[in-house]
Order: sequence, then C-alpha cells, then structure tokens
Amino acid sequence: MPQHNLTRDEARERSALVDVSSYEHTLILTGVGESFRVRSRIRFTAAPESSTFIDAITASVERVRLNGLDLDLAEVVGPARIALPGLAAENELIVDAHFHYMNTGEGLHRFVDPIDDEIYLYSQFEVPDARRVFPVFEQPDIKAPFSFTVVAPDKWTVVSNSPTPTPGSPAETFTELGETPLPSMAVWQFAPTTPISSYITAIIAGPYRSVHSELTSSDGSLVPLGLYCRSSLFEHLDAENLFGVTKAGFEFFEREFGVSYPFEKYDQLFVPEFNAGAMENAGAVTILENYVFRSRPTEALVERRTVTVLHELAHMWFGDLVTMRWWNDLWLNESFAEFMSTLATAEATDFAEAWTTFATIEKSWAYRQDQLPSTHPIVAPIEDLADVEVNFDGITYAKGASVLKQLVAWVGREQFFTGLKRYFDKHAWSNTELADLLDELEATSGRDLTSWSRLWLEESGVNLIEAAVETGDDGAISSLRVDQLPWSLEGQPTPSLRPHRLAIGFYSDGGDGRLALTHSFPLDLDDESVEVEEARGLPRPDVIIVNDADLSYTKVRFDEASMGTAARRLSDFDDSLTQLLVLATLWDEVRDGERPVQDYIDTVMTHLGAITHSSGLLTQMRQLDSAVSAYLPPQQRETMHARLADRFLELLATVPEGSDQAFQFVCGFIKHASTEEQLDRLSSWLAPETGSVFGITLDTDLTWETLIGLCAHDAVEDAAVAEMSRRDPSATGVRQAATARASRPTTAAKSWTFTRLVDDAGLPNSELGALALGFGAGLQRPSGEIIASDAPLRPFSEEYFARVAGWWETRTLEMAQTMTMRLYPPVSEGTVEATDRWLTDHPAAPKGLLRLMRENLADAERALRVQRVSSASNGSLNIDS
Repeated sequence: MPQHNLTRDEARERSALVDVSSYEHTLILTGVGESFRVRSRIRFTAAPESSTFIDAITASVERVRLNGLDLDLAEVVGPARIALPGLAAENELIVDAHFHYMNTGEGLHRFVDPIDDEIYLYSQFEVPDARRVFPVFEQPDIKAPFSFTVVAPDKWTVVSNSPTPTPGSPAETFTELGETPLPSMAVWQFAPTTPISSYITAIIAGPYRSVHSELTSSDGSLVPLGLYCRSSLFEHLDAENLFGVTKAGFEFFEREFGVSYPFEKYDQLFVPEFNAGAMENAGAVTILENYVFRSRPTEALVERRTVTVLHELAHMWFGDLVTMRWWNDLWLNESFAEFMSTLATAEATDFAEAWTTFATIEKSWAYRQDQLPSTHPIVAPIEDLADVEVNFDGITYAKGASVLKQLVAWVGREQFFTGLKRYFDKHAWSNTELADLLDELEATSGRDLTSWSRLWLEESGVNLIEAAVETGDDGAISSLRVDQLPWSLEGQPTPSLRPHRLAIGFYSDGGDGRLALTHSFPLDLDDESVEVEEARGLPRPDVIIVNDADLSYTKVRFDEASMGTAARRLSDFDDSLTQLLVLATLWDEVRDGERPVQDYIDTVMTHLGAITHSSGLLTQMRQLDSAVSAYLPPQQRETMHARLADRFLELLATVPEGSDQAFQFVCGFIKHASTEEQLDRLSSWLAPETGSVFGITLDTDLTWETLIGLCAHDAVEDAAVAEMSRRDPSATGVRQAATARASRPTTAAKSWTFTRLVDDAGLPNSELGALALGFGAGLQRPSGEIIASDAPLRPFSEEYFARVAGWWETRTLEMAQTMTMRLYPPVSEGTVEATDRWLTDHPAAPKGLLRLMRENLADAERALRVQRVSSASNGSLNIDS
C-alpha cells in the first residue's frame, strides 16, 4: 500500500479556502473481512465556484454527493483524494466508502488475540492517517467538531474522544444506511467533540476490559478516568500506580499552566502492536501495551512509563487545546510535552532524579541526531508530509526539550509559566506558530527572544565546550579558560556560537577516598571563551567537570588529566549524574574517533557495580552492546563478548540478590554469553527446577530472553522454542518465538527470515519488527563476512540495495522505515561503498528514504572510523592503574 503526499503549499491554499463546520462519521465495525463501511457527512464553507479536494485512502468509494448532486466517481476519486469541484459558499458533502483494516499500526489497526481469538481495533492517525478511516481535510489547521457513530458487536467496548454513551439498538442506523441488520450488534452515538485537529481523533473498539476512577479538576468539574487493555492482559494492569501518576500529573499541570484540563474525560488505552510509545488523542490516549508489565520490568522501564503517561497528558494542552498550524512547528507539541513530562516526573512522582535520566537518555538521543547529515533546526523546514513523517526524532523531542529547560532558566520559571497561561488563554482551540509563543514569553519576561530563537530554534547543529587549565609551579591554577567552538558537519551550515548558562565543577578527594564537589562556578558563555577568574589561585582539583550538573545543551571535553582521573575513579563520585556525565563525555569521544572503544568498555566494566541509577545503568548496558557490535573490529568481538559475560557473573556476586542491578546484570550475561561454558550455564537456567538466578525469578519474558540468547549461538534445539511457545501462546510469545528462530546464525535461518520479511506483504508490524530484530543478530561473522544466503537469494547485502527503493513504493511508511533501518547490512567497507553508490544512483528516491539512507551511511562511516582507531590501540586511560 503506497504512501501519499500533501505539500505545505497545498495545505496553505486549502485552509484559506475551506472552513469546516462539522464532521459526522458513521462506521460499521464488525472486525471481519478486509474493509469496513463509513458514511460521512461534512459541512463546510468555501469560496463560491472554487475547487479543492478532501483526503481519503479507500478500499472503494460507492458515492460522493456534493450539495445534493452525485459526482462521477471515475472523475473525482483518486488514490488518496476526492476532488470537490464547483463549491458553494455553504457546502454539504456526503461520502459513502469502504476503508481497509490495517495491520501496520496506521489507520484503523486490527489485531486478533492468539489466546482467545478476540478482535481488537484501535486508530492511529498522526501524521496523515485519519484519511485511512474516513474522508477528512487532513491538516492540523483545519479544526472542527467530530461526531462519531459506531456500530459494533454488542459485547465490545467502544471509546472515542467524547465520553462513551450507552449503546443502543442499531436498527435505525442500519435502515438509514440501507444495510441488512446484523445480529448481536449495538450502536454508540458519541456527542460532537470540541474543535480539534483530525490527527488527534480516535476510535478504539473491541472487548477491552477497563477500570475507572475520577478526579476533581481545578475548575471544580469532575473528570472521569479510565484505563483499558485486552482481556488477556487485564490481570497485569497495575491501575493503582497508573491512576496515581495520572492524578499527580493533572494536579501539577493545572497548577503550573493555570488552565484547567480542557476535555470532558481522560481515558488511557493500552493497545497491541503500537508503533510508538503513545499517542495524545484528545481524551483517549493510546499507549503501547508493553507498559502493562506481565513480567518484571527494570526500574528504568517503570520510570519510562511514568514519563510517557505524563508526556501524553501534557499534550492535552500542548498539541490538543492549542495546535501547531503546520508540521514545521511540531516542536510546539513534542518539545514542550517532553520538557513538561520530565519536570512533572521529577517534581510530582517518586522519580526525583528524572533530569538525570533525561541527561542520560534523551540528550544522548539528541546529540546523536544533531550530528547526522539530516540534522535540522528545532523549528524544522517542513515542505510536505514526506518531510515530517521522518522528523519525529531526537531534535524535535529531546533537543527541543533541552533548549526549553535553558529558556526557563533564562526568562525565569514564574515568567515562563505566566507566559504559557496567556498563550493558552489567547489561542485555545486554535492553531499557532513560533511567533505566537514568543510574543507571550517576551511580554511576561521583558526579554527580547529574537536572537535566542534564531540561535537555538532556527539554526541546526551543536557546539563544543572545553576547558583549558594552566597551573604554576606550586600546583595552583594560574588560568582556567572555557572555550566554545562550532561542531561542523560536512554539507551543513557551521553552527553559530550560542549563549550558554553552565557551570564548571571542581571535584577532589578530601582524604576519605571519595571525589566530592568542592567548588562550582556558574558562568555565562556568550562568545568564543570566558576566563573563570574565581578559580585563579585555587589548588588544581583532581577532576574538572565541564557543564557540571548538565545545565546546557552542548558537547563537552575535559582536560586529559581530569578525564584520566574521572575514568579511573568513577566509582568514587558521590552522585549518579556526575558519573553519567563522565561516561557520556567518554562515549562521545569514542564516537568521534578520539579514543579507542576499549577505553569506554574498560571504564564501564570496571565501575558498573557503582552505577545504581537504573536508567543510567540501562544506557551503559545498551552502549556496551553498541561498543562491541559496531565499534569494536569484528575479529575482537567474540573474545570481548566472553570477557563481558564473565564480568557480569563477577558483578552478580557483589550486588544484592534480586536488585535492579542484579536484574540488569543477568540480562547482560544472557546478551554476551558465548563460550561453551557460558552457554552451558545459560542452558541450565531452562531446567524446570531452576526457578530463579541471583534472586531474579525466571519469569516468562526472562525465559524468552534466555532462549533467544541461546538461539543466537545455535545452542538450543527448536523443540525448546516450540515448548515455550506452547506455554506462552500470547502475542508477545509469538513475537519472541519469531525473534528466537530468526536469531540462529545459519544460512537456512537467515534466508528463511529474509524471504519472509521481503515477500510477505501481509506481515503485521509487530511480527515484521520481531523477525528483523532476529535477522540482524549474528548476521556478521567474526571474520567480518556476512552469513551466506540460500539460492535463489543473492547475498543479503545485494538483495537489500536492490529492493529497498521498492519497499517505499509498496509498503506503508512505518513498514518501509522499519525495513530500511533494520535490514541495513552490517558495517563494512563494502556496505559503505554500496550505500554511496545507491545514493548516487537514486537521486529522485522519496525524501524519507534518502534521509534514512544518508543516516545509515553516516553511522556506518562513523563505525569504521572508530574501528580503525580501536584496531590501532588497546586503550589509553590505564583504568586498572
């Protein structure tokens, strides 16, 4: 199913022409068959005698009636649009059509629960997929009230943006539609919404189970709360925690914004096979059902769920009440929601160190994205849907939130939130641009934000800040200078030097074996350099931390002596944030080819036992995987995997049994076990009598991880996978079994998996992702060669480059993106040459595909640079000394 574009010029022209009074959509949802019927009535005004179009990606169109006249379907119906000629000042459009059920996580997604064969439906419309469910003017600045009437099985639950009505008899609806009445059906007639954009409308239907609560809003109104999930997951729904986080978020946001919650109710629905973390449908938020924990989660995952819940709640104001005019201001939604959710998590929940998590996870995502050839300003140049659909990235979310944090510090928190209240009050239920927000913040803060906006929001790229220290013969500091440099990327404008508010931290050992903060020097860096006058004459500390407390968005470098001491004595720092800032700087140096990757691996493995912050620990575990699988030369990886697995066993003997650290170290052992002895130990965990290891219960998901780890070394029979599938017939079990089988490092397994991925266009999104995950595991042998393919397949790399353009012609965006990124060949000189050649040969490929291929190339070139540096050195930091 191909993708369909809409340009900004087309949207601008249409919004100037059309003003929608109301949408009325009637849907018949049985959940069976390939499509469902929708009858729509849209009332709108337009310039007389003008023409436009309405968006609709249909299975078939039976009728288009405009102002009482039936239009010739052959003339007006296109692949994704219905032409509307000869408009009047007041218009009524009736469309009768069928739309496809989807299994890609776009449009109206259909899922069949393998446990009980029940059918579940949910919609996902951002960016342009409401048009896959009903005809609509699909752009954010054409807001209107939406009325949904849904006919569905009477045993189902149906949820939308408006409160769920009592279901009634569908006889009258069937008569109006000329349909033969179906047995055991009911109709839900939802009241019209407030004026909202189409992408935040929602329809969720199926035998969902739910639990309910309520709260009193700041305006005194009662807001009903609902939590929903599939029946087979309901026993795992921890409603008390979720309601607690939600209520804390309501209180926090209403207080800080000074604006009460703008909708009538707030439902959160955990849905299957969701492509993202969650979606901010107005009053009916859909959330990835992985956040219903059927097995033990890490503390990091529980914190991530908390941030996600609060992120979507923040969207009820940022994005739903006030919406960007066009997708170039997507950051007005996402950056604000990211910033506010972290702030709320830190100040209104048990996760008081949420900003440490933000520094470790979100900002590392932003720094990586900002150093790719696709980097862009926070306020991005978006000319069409093809631009925005690949722009939900680390800049739009994490860099934007980082910059907002700095803005709050600059204008003042009270002034910032006073400005936001004025912004919400002035623009409620309408659309805005960057200037609308800046006007209110300038009015409340008294600051001119023109220059700040230009440097931080309207220019791309990142700066580098480093410290240069000089000492006299007595060891006292004679000069401490902080320098700012632009970090230039080939083909991108050189970033301007930006204003930074940051701190320089001095850390020294006072004789107790700890590295404690002795001095902190806040400073403003507006130009190339600034001298820290207060440091002159002080004894040089053991470690000088640049950007201490992570106040600014910037790459940093420590002086060599400070980095050496910090790496050797990482365990001696008193706080998690400082530890993680040191590791983030070291990781950045490795990625830039300034240090061999062994320096990072040795530092982390020496001090991992001292990292107790769960999200920080999880980040280091993930980066260790990348360090070995991408940045270490292939010939050294097998030995390193074995070394890491042994180290995890050593660490497990030193940390409290059953702790979060122990849980993550067990997962680390599973990931890296590779020798015969290690794999035998891993196999023993599958024995029925082994109920737990190191105080960690071998629950369903951990058992699957163990099986996948063994399959990746072809160290377990398929009978064990089949038996586990029998014990766990759930949707998660189906995906895990697919990953396990695809992980086997054999020609037969990889060839079968690749063929299934590229030939079976009916694969649901979740299974495609699971298979692709397993396919990439162990695809590159220790020699650097890729596992051979079975005939008639060509080598996998050749197949990829021959097929990738076709995926963007025949698959939906989500599926094409997944295949482009997940099936990209392992890093090698040949992969780089083939990618470069492909880009030269395909200048007219879709913009989203070109962007992803350029990013793939940049990542591969970076990995090769690091491999070359790492081949020439075993490390430079002498961690053990």
